[in-house]
Amino acid sequence: MANSKRKLPTKPSSNEDSNQEKSLPSTKESTNEVHSTNAKETSPLNRFFRDCLGHELSNFSSLSHFTSWLERPVDGAALGIFRLLYGAAMLIDIAEERGGGQLDLRFGEPLHCHFPLFNGLRALAYPLMGCVYLCMWLGAWGIMLGFRFRTSCLAFLVPYWYIFLLDKPTWNNHSYLFGLVGLLLLFTQADSYCSLDRWLNPRRSRCIPYWNYFVIKFQFFILYMYAGLKKFSLEWLSGYAMSNLSHHWVFTPFRQVIDPEMIDLLIVHWFTAFFDLSIAFFMTMDKTRLLVTPFMISFHLMNSRLFVIGMFPWVCLAEVPLFFSFDWPRRISRWSKAPLLPASQATKDVSKPGLLTRLRTILILGYCGLQLFLPYSHFITKGYNNWTNGLYGYSWDMMVHSYDTLQTSIQVVDNESRQVHNLHPYAFTEYDRWTKYADMAVQYASCIEENLRASQPEVAKNISIYFDIWCSMNGRFQQRSFDPRVDLLRAKWSPFESTSWSLPLLNELNYMRPKLRTIETEVLAWNNYSDVVFVADFPGLTLTNFISPDLINCTLTILEGNVRYRNERDPEAYFLTAGKSIGLENNITHLVTTIGQKPASYLFTYTNKTMLEQDEGGITTDKPEREARSILPLWQEFQHRVTNYQQFLAHIGNCLLYLIYDVPIPLAVRDRD
Repeated sequence: MANSKRKLPTKPSSNEDSNQEKSLPSTKESTNEVHSTNAKETSPLNRFFRDCLGHELSNFSSLSHFTSWLERPVDGAALGIFRLLYGAAMLIDIAEERGGGQLDLRFGEPLHCHFPLFNGLRALAYPLMGCVYLCMWLGAWGIMLGFRFRTSCLAFLVPYWYIFLLDKPTWNNHSYLFGLVGLLLLFTQADSYCSLDRWLNPRRSRCIPYWNYFVIKFQFFILYMYAGLKKFSLEWLSGYAMSNLSHHWVFTPFRQVIDPEMIDLLIVHWFTAFFDLSIAFFMTMDKTRLLVTPFMISFHLMNSRLFVIGMFPWVCLAEVPLFFSFDWPRRISRWSKAPLLPASQATKDVSKPGLLTRLRTILILGYCGLQLFLPYSHFITKGYNNWTNGLYGYSWDMMVHSYDTLQTSIQVVDNESRQVHNLHPYAFTEYDRWTKYADMAVQYASCIEENLRASQPEVAKNISIYFDIWCSMNGRFQQRSFDPRVDLLRAKWSPFESTSWSLPLLNELNYMRPKLRTIETEVLAWNNYSDVVFVADFPGLTLTNFISPDLINCTLTILEGNVRYRNERDPEAYFLTAGKSIGLENNITHLVTTIGQKPASYLFTYTNKTMLEQDEGGITTDKPEREARSILPLWQEFQHRVTNYQQFLAHIGNCLLYLIYDVPIPLAVRDRD
């Protein structure tokens, strides 16, 4: 009778028999592995890979194993929550950064200039653009609700990318990210949880292939890692990119123990560089995920207060739970305790990937490779390289560069009468990114010519257009971005060749930036209304500077190089070398020409007489009834967004009424002051 009691086998004879009653584990990614590690796979590398990343190294040993790893079924609940939050964020984004609230100003003016990536791409008539936005808006609703998911994704994505490609000046890294995430969701089964599609079809499987998670997590992984790589440069680590952020209220706890300059350097620059580079790795590792999640959440909440970047922090926060268990929404809600899928079936389904599944894996790897390559593809698209490489928006160089534009002038020259007309720089656009990128400068000049031919044909018969733009990047000297002697209507530009008339950044003067900070501190200490402007110019070029009557004690001081100075009242010229200074009269134009073989650098110091006299007379320019600015103006932001959304819906309604009933559309007038 001793043998009548059966012993449980220590090792099942069949994987299918042993797992017949087991359900697919879904609480951790580490429990979802298809290929187990045998006794021979106990090398330190394998153990490290399994313990830190939660995956077996054997899953990446071949295309077949990798395909099986990607195709293994997992719970789609976490992805469903991300889909819902992403759709909600896009509903808000459409009215804000996509320009829906200012639809009439952006597309209602016939002379408004756009800057498409492809010159043949044009904006539709304003009523039709309203329909484009309506389609995108309905698509975002469908994504959020999970209703006819594929159709909704297409309804959102086609208008989104059309509007995105229509105006390069609006490009941001997060705008590019939103479009990519929407494109990836199109191919997933993100509507398998918390969706109308699921409610209408309750028999639908709760499982989705793991690659649905992988592609979206990889996209965010690239976002963080490349943002960190871009910041690990001398430009960022020197602390010049973001200045004076330490005075924001979010850094109040740090100001109790660290002075503001060290906050800007150590926290804003150094810590951010380390955070961006490492956070995706830490979130991927099982052992560090819980530890770094509070830092991840705090980082994005702080960004939402520090910068005006729309839905970007909130989309990133919505992505955080994707790194946790696949079924965490079900575990929280306790809606269902039913097993997902027998593990034996899961193993059988993914153990022998077919041709189509392998092809899908190759496509996924191709997409990942493309995203790894594009941020460093600037050696191909040389025409888009100016002071920075490539167009801003797809390289993940977030916050690495900050600009200060001192002066922007556009001259339209009649080549027949030789008359010079000064055009308001923002007469036909509200953007300013064209002042720093050669491709957009050419497009703007061409658009100006078209508009002048349409509105003033007698002036635009034979004209030339010249831009003279002065900018400073990351605390450098103010310098020209383009050669002001080049007619941009006839300037040569190609996306695959360097632009000769785009003036280079004067990096050889970078060593003077600490000195500029010291001088600025000294000048600002003179009184509350003194200021200084640092200028660098190329040989043979002349700075024409009119000094306002409001300014007194104006002085020109040469730092390096040689210049020839004169003013419009005195025909005599003065040669100034390094260390020399000269007083300047106000209410006249001064001309400073750089001579010699190398650039010259100099500075202007001045005092605002009007503000000084008001201060001495006890007059304040502040309104006494002005309310103190709220530290956390959540209610004001909510009201602004509600008002903006009301305007957006009104624009859509006006466009539909015009198309259906021919009701005239009221248009706002752009303020160009």
